[in-house]
Amino acid sequence: MSKLGTRIGTIALVVALLGLLVAASWFAIHTWMSAEGPAMPTSGYVAMALGVVFSVALGCGLMALVFYSNRYGYDEASRDALPLPHDEDRSAGAR
Repeated sequence: MSKLGTRIGTIALVVALLGLLVAASWFAIHTWMSAEGPAMPTSGYVAMALGVVFSVALGCGLMALVFYSNRYGYDEASRDALPLPHDEDRSAGAR
C-alpha cells in the first residue's frame, strides 16, 4: 500500500471517529435537556461530584499499581521456580 493510501485511510478513520463523537455528544446533550422532572438538589450534585472524584482516584490508583508492578518485575515469571509434580502430569496428558 502506498504512503498516500495509508494517509487517506488515516484521515478517513479520524473523520469517522470524530463524526461518531459529534453524534454521541449531540445525543447526550439532547437527551439531558429533554429530560423533565424536579431539579436536582445541591446534595445530589455533591454526591455526584464525590462519586466522580472517588472513581477517578480509584482508577488512577489502580493504574499506578499496574505500572509499579510492571516496572519492578512483579509481572515476570520466576526463573528459579521448580516445576511442581502435578505440572508434569498435566503436560504429559496434553500430548
